[in-house]
Amino acid sequence: MKNTLKKLIPYAVVGVISGATTFGAINYYNVKSGDSEFSYFAPKNTDAKYASFNMAGVGDDFVKASKMTVPAVVSIKNFSNRTSNRSEQDMFDLFFGNPFGQNQRQQQTPPPNMPTGMGSGVIISPDGYIISNNHVIAGASKLEVVLSNKKSYVANLVGTDPTTDIALLKIEEKGLPYLNFANSDNVEVGQWVLAVGNPMGLNSTVTAGIVSAKGRSIDLLSQQSRTPIESFIQTDAAINPGNSGGALVNPNGELIGINAAISSKTGYYEGYGFAVPSNLARKVVEDIKQFGLVQRGFLGVKPLDLSDQRQVSQYNQQMKTNIKSGDGVYLVEVSKNGGAEDAGLRTGDIITKVDNITVSSYYDLSFAVGSKRPGDKVMVTYLRNGKSNTASVTLKDEKGGTSFRSKADLTVSEKIGAEFEPLSEKFKTDYGLTSGVIARNVVDGLEMSKIGVVDNYIVIEINGKPVNSQKDVDKILQGYTGNVQVKYVDEYGRITTRGFKMP
Repeated sequence: MKNTLKKLIPYAVVGVISGATTFGAINYYNVKSGDSEFSYFAPKNTDAKYASFNMAGVGDDFVKASKMTVPAVVSIKNFSNRTSNRSEQDMFDLFFGNPFGQNQRQQQTPPPNMPTGMGSGVIISPDGYIISNNHVIAGASKLEVVLSNKKSYVANLVGTDPTTDIALLKIEEKGLPYLNFANSDNVEVGQWVLAVGNPMGLNSTVTAGIVSAKGRSIDLLSQQSRTPIESFIQTDAAINPGNSGGALVNPNGELIGINAAISSKTGYYEGYGFAVPSNLARKVVEDIKQFGLVQRGFLGVKPLDLSDQRQVSQYNQQMKTNIKSGDGVYLVEVSKNGGAEDAGLRTGDIITKVDNITVSSYYDLSFAVGSKRPGDKVMVTYLRNGKSNTASVTLKDEKGGTSFRSKADLTVSEKIGAEFEPLSEKFKTDYGLTSGVIARNVVDGLEMSKIGVVDNYIVIEINGKPVNSQKDVDKILQGYTGNVQVKYVDEYGRITTRGFKMP
Protein backbone atom coordinates (compact mmCIF):
# COMPACT_ATOMS: atom_id res chain seq x y z
CA MET A 1 0.00 0.00 0.00
CA LYS A 2 2.80 2.41 0.94
CA ASN A 3 4.65 1.58 -2.28
CA THR A 4 1.48 2.31 -4.29
CA LEU A 5 1.04 5.71 -2.61
CA LYS A 6 4.66 6.58 -3.33
CA LYS A 7 4.10 5.81 -7.00
CA LEU A 8 1.00 8.03 -7.15
CA ILE A 9 2.55 11.07 -5.42
CA PRO A 10 4.45 12.33 -8.53
CA TYR A 11 1.23 12.21 -10.61
CA ALA A 12 -0.65 14.15 -7.96
CA VAL A 13 2.03 16.82 -7.88
CA VAL A 14 1.93 17.15 -11.67
CA GLY A 15 -1.88 17.46 -11.53
CA VAL A 16 -1.72 20.26 -8.95
CA ILE A 17 0.95 22.12 -10.92
CA SER A 18 -1.02 21.75 -14.19
CA GLY A 19 -4.20 23.03 -12.54
CA ALA A 20 -2.40 26.01 -11.07
CA THR A 21 -0.76 26.78 -14.40
CA THR A 22 -4.11 26.69 -16.24
CA PHE A 23 -5.79 28.88 -13.61
CA GLY A 24 -2.90 31.32 -13.74
CA ALA A 25 -2.98 31.47 -17.52
CA ILE A 26 -6.70 32.25 -17.54
CA ASN A 27 -6.21 35.07 -15.06
CA TYR A 28 -3.21 36.34 -16.97
CA TYR A 29 -5.17 36.62 -20.21
CA ASN A 30 -8.13 38.24 -18.49
CA VAL A 31 -6.18 41.43 -17.79
CA LYS A 32 -7.15 44.90 -18.94
CA SER A 33 -5.28 46.33 -21.86
CA GLY A 34 -5.92 50.04 -22.31
CA ASP A 35 -9.67 50.79 -22.51
CA SER A 36 -10.70 47.27 -23.55
CA GLU A 37 -10.82 43.93 -21.79
CA PHE A 38 -9.25 40.94 -23.52
CA SER A 39 -10.32 37.39 -22.71
CA TYR A 40 -9.16 34.06 -24.07
CA PHE A 41 -12.87 33.03 -24.20
CA ALA A 42 -14.26 36.15 -25.90
CA PRO A 43 -13.05 38.04 -28.96
CA LYS A 44 -11.44 41.44 -28.56
CA ASN A 45 -13.59 42.63 -31.46
CA THR A 46 -17.07 42.95 -29.92
CA ASP A 47 -18.65 42.77 -33.38
CA ALA A 48 -17.27 39.28 -33.98
CA LYS A 49 -19.98 36.64 -34.50
CA TYR A 50 -18.11 33.37 -34.24
CA ALA A 51 -17.29 33.21 -30.55
CA SER A 52 -20.16 34.96 -28.83
CA PHE A 53 -23.81 34.07 -29.45
CA ASN A 54 -26.75 36.23 -28.51
CA MET A 55 -29.21 33.73 -27.04
CA ALA A 56 -31.55 36.53 -25.99
CA GLY A 57 -32.50 37.14 -29.62
CA VAL A 58 -33.12 33.44 -30.24
CA GLY A 59 -35.17 33.27 -27.05
CA ASP A 60 -37.37 36.11 -28.26
CA ASP A 61 -37.94 34.27 -31.55
CA PHE A 62 -38.86 31.10 -29.68
CA VAL A 63 -41.41 32.98 -27.58
CA LYS A 64 -43.04 34.55 -30.65
CA ALA A 65 -43.07 31.25 -32.53
CA SER A 66 -44.53 29.43 -29.52
CA LYS A 67 -47.32 31.99 -29.12
CA MET A 68 -48.21 31.57 -32.78
CA THR A 69 -48.00 27.78 -32.82
CA VAL A 70 -49.49 26.51 -29.56
CA PRO A 71 -53.10 27.68 -30.24
CA ALA A 72 -53.04 25.94 -33.64
CA VAL A 73 -51.88 22.54 -32.34
CA VAL A 74 -54.56 20.17 -31.09
CA SER A 75 -54.78 16.91 -29.21
CA ILE A 76 -56.41 13.98 -31.04
CA LYS A 77 -58.09 11.10 -29.21
CA ASN A 78 -58.58 7.88 -31.17
CA PHE A 79 -61.53 5.73 -30.09
CA SER A 80 -61.12 2.40 -31.84
CA ASN A 81 -62.84 -0.96 -32.16
CA ARG A 82 -59.46 -2.59 -31.88
CA THR A 83 -58.00 -4.00 -28.71
CA SER A 84 -54.91 -2.30 -27.32
CA ASN A 85 -51.29 -3.44 -27.20
CA ARG A 86 -51.50 -5.54 -30.34
CA SER A 87 -48.72 -5.26 -32.86
CA GLU A 88 -48.96 -6.52 -36.42
CA GLN A 89 -46.21 -9.03 -35.71
CA ASP A 90 -47.99 -10.34 -32.60
CA MET A 91 -51.16 -10.70 -34.65
CA PHE A 92 -49.31 -12.48 -37.45
CA ASP A 93 -47.68 -14.97 -35.05
CA LEU A 94 -50.90 -15.63 -33.14
CA PHE A 95 -53.02 -16.04 -36.23
CA PHE A 96 -50.83 -18.39 -38.19
CA GLY A 97 -49.42 -20.09 -35.11
CA ASN A 98 -52.89 -21.05 -33.89
CA PRO A 99 -55.66 -19.45 -35.91
CA PHE A 100 -58.67 -20.60 -34.00
CA GLY A 101 -58.01 -19.69 -30.45
CA GLN A 102 -56.26 -22.53 -28.62
CA ASN A 103 -53.96 -21.19 -25.89
CA GLN A 104 -55.42 -17.73 -26.44
CA ARG A 105 -53.81 -14.66 -24.95
CA GLN A 106 -55.97 -12.43 -22.84
CA GLN A 107 -57.06 -9.42 -24.87
CA GLN A 108 -56.65 -6.03 -23.26
CA THR A 109 -59.82 -4.09 -24.00
CA PRO A 110 -59.86 -0.45 -22.87
CA PRO A 111 -62.66 0.71 -20.56
CA PRO A 112 -65.72 2.20 -22.28
CA ASN A 113 -65.36 5.83 -23.42
CA MET A 114 -61.56 5.65 -23.13
CA PRO A 115 -59.40 6.38 -26.19
CA THR A 116 -57.19 3.59 -27.47
CA GLY A 117 -54.64 6.09 -28.76
CA MET A 118 -53.67 9.75 -28.58
CA GLY A 119 -51.67 12.07 -30.79
CA SER A 120 -51.50 15.60 -32.12
CA GLY A 121 -52.70 17.60 -35.10
CA VAL A 122 -52.26 21.04 -36.66
CA ILE A 123 -55.07 23.39 -37.70
CA ILE A 124 -54.28 24.56 -41.24
CA SER A 125 -57.34 26.70 -42.00
CA PRO A 126 -59.73 28.89 -39.96
CA ASP A 127 -62.69 26.69 -40.93
CA GLY A 128 -61.39 23.63 -39.11
CA TYR A 129 -59.21 21.53 -41.41
CA ILE A 130 -56.59 19.66 -39.37
CA ILE A 131 -53.56 17.74 -40.60
CA SER A 132 -52.15 14.81 -38.64
CA ASN A 133 -50.49 11.41 -39.18
CA ASN A 134 -52.23 8.42 -40.66
CA HIS A 135 -51.02 6.26 -37.77
CA VAL A 136 -52.62 8.65 -35.25
CA ILE A 137 -56.11 8.04 -36.65
CA ALA A 138 -55.56 4.37 -37.54
CA GLY A 139 -58.59 2.15 -36.96
CA ALA A 140 -60.64 4.92 -35.36
CA SER A 141 -64.38 4.51 -34.98
CA LYS A 142 -64.49 8.03 -33.49
CA LEU A 143 -62.00 10.89 -33.42
CA GLU A 144 -62.12 13.63 -30.79
CA VAL A 145 -60.16 16.86 -31.17
CA VAL A 146 -59.28 19.02 -28.15
CA LEU A 147 -58.02 22.55 -28.74
CA SER A 148 -55.42 24.26 -26.59
CA ASN A 149 -58.28 26.16 -24.90
CA LYS A 150 -59.78 22.76 -23.87
CA LYS A 151 -62.77 23.00 -26.23
CA SER A 152 -63.62 19.57 -27.61
CA TYR A 153 -65.05 18.50 -31.00
CA VAL A 154 -65.88 15.25 -32.78
CA ALA A 155 -63.86 15.26 -36.01
CA ASN A 156 -64.68 13.82 -39.42
CA LEU A 157 -61.93 11.97 -41.27
CA VAL A 158 -61.73 13.62 -44.69
CA GLY A 159 -59.04 11.32 -46.06
CA THR A 160 -55.81 9.52 -45.33
CA ASP A 161 -52.61 8.56 -47.13
CA PRO A 162 -50.57 5.69 -45.62
CA THR A 163 -47.91 6.21 -48.29
CA THR A 164 -46.82 9.49 -46.64
CA ASP A 165 -48.40 8.90 -43.19
CA ILE A 166 -50.62 11.96 -43.58
CA ALA A 167 -54.32 12.30 -42.65
CA LEU A 168 -56.78 15.18 -43.01
CA LEU A 169 -59.55 15.82 -40.46
CA LYS A 170 -62.30 18.42 -40.23
CA ILE A 171 -64.15 19.94 -37.28
CA GLU A 172 -67.16 22.23 -37.62
CA GLU A 173 -65.94 25.59 -36.35
CA LYS A 174 -64.94 28.97 -37.75
CA GLY A 175 -62.36 31.62 -36.90
CA LEU A 176 -59.81 29.11 -35.59
CA PRO A 177 -56.10 29.91 -35.19
CA TYR A 178 -54.07 28.14 -37.86
CA LEU A 179 -50.56 27.77 -39.25
CA ASN A 180 -49.29 28.61 -42.71
CA PHE A 181 -47.19 26.12 -44.65
CA ALA A 182 -43.61 27.18 -45.29
CA ASN A 183 -41.52 26.00 -48.23
CA SER A 184 -39.69 23.00 -46.78
CA ASP A 185 -37.25 23.02 -49.71
CA ASN A 186 -35.75 26.15 -48.12
CA VAL A 187 -35.11 24.41 -44.79
CA GLU A 188 -31.38 24.14 -44.05
CA VAL A 189 -29.44 21.77 -41.84
CA GLY A 190 -28.46 23.58 -38.65
CA GLN A 191 -31.38 26.00 -38.49
CA TRP A 192 -33.44 26.34 -35.31
CA VAL A 193 -36.82 24.63 -35.09
CA LEU A 194 -39.58 24.10 -32.54
CA ALA A 195 -41.62 20.93 -32.09
CA VAL A 196 -45.11 21.49 -30.66
CA GLY A 197 -47.46 18.71 -29.63
CA ASN A 198 -48.94 16.69 -26.78
CA PRO A 199 -46.33 14.13 -25.73
CA MET A 200 -47.23 11.59 -23.04
CA GLY A 201 -50.45 13.45 -22.22
CA LEU A 202 -48.68 16.77 -21.60
CA ASN A 203 -50.75 19.23 -23.61
CA SER A 204 -49.22 22.12 -25.57
CA THR A 205 -45.58 21.15 -25.06
CA VAL A 206 -42.88 23.10 -26.91
CA THR A 207 -39.34 21.80 -27.44
CA ALA A 208 -36.47 23.37 -29.39
CA GLY A 209 -33.64 22.00 -31.47
CA ILE A 210 -32.05 22.20 -34.88
CA VAL A 211 -32.54 20.49 -38.21
CA SER A 212 -30.10 17.59 -38.05
CA ALA A 213 -30.57 16.29 -41.59
CA LYS A 214 -32.88 16.42 -44.61
CA GLY A 215 -34.17 13.75 -46.94
CA ARG A 216 -33.82 11.05 -44.31
CA SER A 217 -35.43 7.62 -44.79
CA ILE A 218 -35.83 5.17 -41.90
CA ASP A 219 -37.82 2.40 -43.64
CA LEU A 220 -40.83 3.02 -41.41
CA LEU A 221 -43.74 3.54 -43.80
CA SER A 222 -43.19 0.25 -45.65
CA GLN A 223 -45.10 -1.29 -42.73
CA GLN A 224 -48.29 0.45 -43.88
CA SER A 225 -47.79 1.04 -47.60
CA ARG A 226 -46.49 -0.87 -50.62
CA THR A 227 -45.19 2.39 -52.13
CA PRO A 228 -43.87 4.37 -49.13
CA ILE A 229 -42.55 7.91 -49.56
CA GLU A 230 -39.97 8.90 -46.97
CA SER A 231 -37.92 12.06 -47.09
CA PHE A 232 -38.07 13.13 -43.46
CA ILE A 233 -36.68 16.26 -41.86
CA GLN A 234 -34.57 15.02 -38.96
CA THR A 235 -34.40 17.13 -35.79
CA ASP A 236 -32.98 16.87 -32.29
CA ALA A 237 -35.92 18.77 -30.79
CA ALA A 238 -37.37 16.41 -28.17
CA ILE A 239 -40.21 14.33 -29.66
CA ASN A 240 -42.00 11.62 -27.69
CA PRO A 241 -45.10 9.42 -28.07
CA GLY A 242 -48.06 11.79 -28.46
CA ASN A 243 -46.06 14.29 -30.55
CA SER A 244 -47.06 12.44 -33.72
CA GLY A 245 -49.10 14.69 -35.99
CA GLY A 246 -47.86 17.85 -34.27
CA ALA A 247 -46.04 20.82 -35.73
CA LEU A 248 -42.40 21.35 -36.59
CA VAL A 249 -42.03 25.11 -37.14
CA ASN A 250 -39.28 27.59 -37.90
CA PRO A 251 -38.63 30.63 -35.64
CA ASN A 252 -41.23 32.56 -37.66
CA GLY A 253 -43.91 30.11 -36.52
CA GLU A 254 -44.35 28.70 -40.04
CA LEU A 255 -45.07 25.01 -40.54
CA ILE A 256 -42.11 23.19 -42.08
CA GLY A 257 -43.06 19.64 -41.12
CA ILE A 258 -45.49 17.25 -39.43
CA ASN A 259 -43.78 15.29 -36.66
CA ALA A 260 -44.16 11.61 -37.38
CA ALA A 261 -41.59 9.36 -35.71
CA ILE A 262 -38.66 8.94 -33.37
CA SER A 263 -35.63 6.69 -33.61
CA SER A 264 -35.24 5.11 -30.21
CA LYS A 265 -34.24 1.87 -28.50
CA THR A 266 -36.54 2.64 -25.58
CA GLY A 267 -39.55 4.13 -27.41
CA TYR A 268 -38.81 7.56 -25.94
CA TYR A 269 -36.69 10.55 -26.93
CA GLU A 270 -33.04 9.76 -27.71
CA GLY A 271 -32.21 12.73 -29.89
CA TYR A 272 -33.64 11.78 -33.28
CA GLY A 273 -37.08 12.89 -34.42
CA PHE A 274 -38.50 12.84 -37.94
CA ALA A 275 -41.08 15.04 -39.64
CA VAL A 276 -42.88 14.82 -43.00
CA PRO A 277 -41.75 17.91 -45.01
CA SER A 278 -44.45 20.56 -45.35
CA ASN A 279 -44.31 20.61 -49.16
CA LEU A 280 -45.17 16.91 -49.35
CA ALA A 281 -47.81 17.17 -46.59
CA ARG A 282 -49.44 20.16 -48.27
CA LYS A 283 -49.64 18.38 -51.64
CA VAL A 284 -51.33 15.38 -50.00
CA VAL A 285 -53.98 17.41 -48.13
CA GLU A 286 -54.69 19.59 -51.17
CA ASP A 287 -55.36 16.44 -53.20
CA ILE A 288 -57.61 14.99 -50.51
CA LYS A 289 -59.60 18.23 -50.22
CA GLN A 290 -60.00 18.71 -53.95
CA PHE A 291 -60.37 15.14 -55.24
CA GLY A 292 -61.11 12.99 -52.19
CA LEU A 293 -57.96 10.97 -52.76
CA VAL A 294 -54.27 11.54 -53.44
CA GLN A 295 -53.26 11.99 -57.07
CA ARG A 296 -49.90 10.27 -57.32
CA GLY A 297 -47.66 9.84 -60.33
CA PHE A 298 -45.72 6.66 -61.10
CA LEU A 299 -42.81 5.93 -63.44
CA GLY A 300 -44.04 2.42 -64.17
CA VAL A 301 -40.97 0.49 -63.00
CA LYS A 302 -40.06 -2.22 -60.53
CA PRO A 303 -37.02 -0.85 -58.65
CA LEU A 304 -34.08 -2.43 -56.88
CA ASP A 305 -32.43 -0.17 -54.29
CA LEU A 306 -28.69 -0.45 -54.98
CA SER A 307 -27.89 1.30 -51.69
CA ASP A 308 -29.42 -1.65 -49.79
CA GLN A 309 -26.71 -4.33 -49.83
CA ARG A 310 -28.99 -6.95 -48.28
CA GLN A 311 -31.66 -6.36 -50.92
CA VAL A 312 -29.10 -6.52 -53.72
CA SER A 313 -27.59 -9.71 -52.32
CA GLN A 314 -31.01 -11.39 -52.08
CA TYR A 315 -31.85 -10.38 -55.64
CA ASN A 316 -28.53 -11.74 -56.94
CA GLN A 317 -29.13 -15.06 -55.20
CA GLN A 318 -32.67 -15.39 -56.52
CA MET A 319 -31.96 -14.29 -60.08
CA LYS A 320 -28.41 -15.67 -60.39
CA THR A 321 -27.10 -12.22 -61.29
CA ASN A 322 -24.07 -10.20 -60.20
CA ILE A 323 -25.43 -6.68 -59.74
CA LYS A 324 -23.17 -4.50 -57.62
CA SER A 325 -24.49 -2.39 -54.75
CA GLY A 326 -23.94 1.38 -54.72
CA ASP A 327 -25.93 4.54 -55.36
CA GLY A 328 -29.00 4.63 -57.57
CA VAL A 329 -32.02 2.52 -58.42
CA TYR A 330 -31.72 -0.45 -60.78
CA LEU A 331 -34.74 -1.16 -62.97
CA VAL A 332 -35.67 -4.80 -62.48
CA GLU A 333 -38.72 -4.40 -64.70
CA VAL A 334 -40.29 -1.67 -66.85
CA SER A 335 -44.08 -1.85 -67.03
CA LYS A 336 -45.78 -2.04 -70.41
CA ASN A 337 -47.30 1.29 -71.52
CA GLY A 338 -45.92 3.02 -68.42
CA GLY A 339 -44.29 6.44 -68.48
CA ALA A 340 -40.78 4.99 -68.26
CA GLU A 341 -41.29 2.63 -71.23
CA ASP A 342 -42.83 5.42 -73.29
CA ALA A 343 -39.70 7.51 -72.62
CA GLY A 344 -37.35 4.72 -73.68
CA LEU A 345 -36.13 3.40 -70.33
CA ARG A 346 -35.37 -0.33 -70.20
CA THR A 347 -34.72 -3.11 -67.73
CA GLY A 348 -31.15 -2.82 -66.42
CA ASP A 349 -31.03 0.99 -66.50
CA ILE A 350 -29.91 2.70 -63.28
CA ILE A 351 -31.74 5.90 -62.32
CA THR A 352 -29.39 8.44 -60.72
CA LYS A 353 -31.40 11.67 -60.80
CA VAL A 354 -34.96 12.99 -61.18
CA ASP A 355 -35.15 16.69 -62.01
CA ASN A 356 -32.77 18.31 -59.49
CA ILE A 357 -32.97 15.48 -56.93
CA THR A 358 -30.04 13.07 -56.76
CA VAL A 359 -31.29 9.49 -56.51
CA SER A 360 -29.05 7.51 -54.17
CA SER A 361 -31.75 5.13 -52.90
CA TYR A 362 -35.29 3.96 -53.50
CA TYR A 363 -36.62 6.59 -51.10
CA ASP A 364 -35.02 9.40 -53.11
CA LEU A 365 -36.81 8.10 -56.19
CA SER A 366 -40.16 7.58 -54.44
CA PHE A 367 -40.08 11.14 -53.05
CA ALA A 368 -39.06 12.77 -56.33
CA VAL A 369 -41.79 10.97 -58.29
CA GLY A 370 -44.47 10.34 -55.67
CA SER A 371 -44.77 14.00 -54.75
CA LYS A 372 -46.00 14.71 -58.30
CA ARG A 373 -49.31 14.03 -60.06
CA PRO A 374 -50.27 11.95 -63.12
CA GLY A 375 -49.58 13.95 -66.25
CA ASP A 376 -46.60 15.77 -64.75
CA LYS A 377 -43.30 15.55 -66.63
CA VAL A 378 -39.97 14.82 -64.96
CA MET A 379 -36.44 14.69 -66.32
CA VAL A 380 -34.91 11.31 -65.48
CA THR A 381 -31.14 10.81 -65.62
CA TYR A 382 -30.04 7.18 -65.89
CA LEU A 383 -27.02 5.02 -66.63
CA ARG A 384 -27.06 2.46 -69.44
CA ASN A 385 -23.88 0.47 -70.05
CA GLY A 386 -21.99 3.05 -67.98
CA LYS A 387 -23.15 5.99 -70.10
CA SER A 388 -25.37 8.74 -68.66
CA ASN A 389 -28.62 9.57 -70.47
CA THR A 390 -31.56 11.88 -69.79
CA ALA A 391 -35.19 11.38 -70.76
CA SER A 392 -38.41 13.33 -70.24
CA VAL A 393 -40.97 11.03 -68.61
CA THR A 394 -44.71 11.73 -68.39
CA LEU A 395 -45.94 10.20 -65.13
CA LYS A 396 -49.06 8.03 -65.03
CA ASP A 397 -51.26 6.67 -62.25
CA GLU A 398 -51.23 3.01 -61.17
CA LYS A 399 -53.84 2.22 -63.81
CA GLY A 400 -51.79 3.80 -66.61
CA GLY A 401 -53.81 7.01 -66.95
CA THR A 402 -52.63 10.60 -66.98
CA SER A 403 -55.87 12.30 -65.90
CA PHE A 404 -56.98 12.94 -62.33
CA ARG A 405 -59.17 10.38 -60.63
CA SER A 406 -62.18 10.94 -58.37
CA LYS A 407 -63.74 8.73 -55.72
CA ALA A 408 -66.08 7.37 -58.39
CA ASP A 409 -63.04 5.92 -60.19
CA LEU A 410 -61.87 3.93 -57.19
CA THR A 411 -61.91 0.15 -57.13
CA VAL A 412 -63.77 -1.71 -54.39
CA SER A 413 -60.48 -2.44 -52.61
CA GLU A 414 -59.47 1.22 -52.74
CA LYS A 415 -62.83 2.29 -51.33
CA ILE A 416 -62.92 -0.10 -48.39
CA GLY A 417 -59.16 -0.15 -47.82
CA ALA A 418 -58.26 -3.83 -48.20
CA GLU A 419 -57.32 -6.47 -50.75
CA PHE A 420 -58.15 -10.16 -50.49
CA GLU A 421 -56.39 -13.43 -51.26
CA PRO A 422 -58.02 -16.88 -51.43
CA LEU A 423 -57.58 -19.42 -48.65
CA SER A 424 -56.15 -22.78 -49.65
CA GLU A 425 -58.59 -25.68 -49.70
CA LYS A 426 -56.39 -27.49 -47.18
CA PHE A 427 -56.63 -24.57 -44.76
CA LYS A 428 -60.42 -24.53 -45.09
CA THR A 429 -60.61 -28.29 -44.50
CA ASP A 430 -58.24 -28.21 -41.53
CA TYR A 431 -60.24 -25.51 -39.77
CA GLY A 432 -63.75 -26.39 -40.83
CA LEU A 433 -64.37 -23.41 -43.11
CA THR A 434 -66.53 -23.49 -46.19
CA SER A 435 -65.43 -20.05 -47.43
CA GLY A 436 -62.93 -17.31 -46.70
CA VAL A 437 -60.37 -14.84 -47.99
CA ILE A 438 -57.31 -13.40 -46.24
CA ALA A 439 -57.28 -9.62 -45.78
CA ARG A 440 -54.12 -7.98 -47.13
CA ASN A 441 -52.83 -4.39 -47.26
CA VAL A 442 -55.52 -3.11 -44.90
CA VAL A 443 -55.39 0.70 -44.93
CA ASP A 444 -55.61 2.36 -41.53
CA GLY A 445 -58.50 4.79 -41.33
CA LEU A 446 -60.59 3.22 -44.09
CA GLU A 447 -63.71 1.05 -43.77
CA MET A 448 -62.27 -2.43 -43.12
CA SER A 449 -59.86 -1.00 -40.59
CA LYS A 450 -62.66 0.89 -38.83
CA ILE A 451 -64.58 -2.33 -38.11
CA GLY A 452 -61.48 -3.95 -36.62
CA VAL A 453 -60.10 -5.95 -39.56
CA VAL A 454 -56.31 -6.01 -39.88
CA ASP A 455 -53.91 -7.85 -42.19
CA ASN A 456 -54.28 -11.66 -42.13
CA TYR A 457 -57.80 -11.75 -40.67
CA ILE A 458 -60.12 -14.12 -42.56
CA VAL A 459 -63.27 -12.62 -44.07
CA ILE A 460 -65.81 -15.43 -44.60
CA GLU A 461 -68.97 -13.55 -45.63
CA ILE A 462 -70.01 -10.12 -46.92
CA ASN A 463 -73.69 -9.19 -46.74
CA GLY A 464 -74.48 -12.81 -45.90
CA LYS A 465 -72.78 -14.17 -49.04
CA PRO A 466 -69.68 -16.40 -48.88
CA VAL A 467 -66.50 -14.99 -50.40
CA ASN A 468 -63.57 -17.02 -51.73
CA SER A 469 -61.72 -14.51 -53.94
CA GLN A 470 -61.21 -10.84 -54.70
CA LYS A 471 -63.68 -11.25 -57.57
CA ASP A 472 -66.35 -12.43 -55.12
CA VAL A 473 -65.83 -9.31 -52.99
CA ASP A 474 -65.90 -7.04 -56.05
CA LYS A 475 -69.07 -8.66 -57.37
CA ILE A 476 -70.93 -8.06 -54.10
CA LEU A 477 -69.76 -4.47 -53.52
CA GLN A 478 -69.21 -3.00 -57.00
CA GLY A 479 -71.73 -0.17 -57.38
CA TYR A 480 -73.24 -0.93 -53.97
CA THR A 481 -74.02 2.13 -51.80
CA GLY A 482 -75.81 0.72 -48.75
CA ASN A 483 -74.72 -0.74 -45.42
CA VAL A 484 -72.18 -3.56 -45.57
CA GLN A 485 -72.05 -6.44 -43.07
CA VAL A 486 -68.71 -8.26 -42.82
CA LYS A 487 -68.27 -11.57 -41.00
CA TYR A 488 -64.65 -12.31 -40.16
CA VAL A 489 -62.39 -14.40 -37.95
CA ASP A 490 -59.89 -12.60 -35.71
CA GLU A 491 -56.53 -13.90 -34.50
CA TYR A 492 -58.16 -15.50 -31.47
CA GLY A 493 -60.43 -17.62 -33.64
CA ARG A 494 -63.55 -15.66 -32.75
CA ILE A 495 -66.14 -14.93 -35.43
CA THR A 496 -67.32 -11.32 -35.44
CA THR A 497 -69.83 -9.46 -37.62
CA ARG A 498 -69.52 -5.69 -38.00
CA GLY A 499 -70.78 -3.20 -40.51
CA PHE A 500 -70.00 0.05 -42.30
CA LYS A 501 -71.64 2.33 -44.86
CA MET A 502 -70.18 1.79 -48.33
CA PRO A 503 -68.34 5.02 -49.28
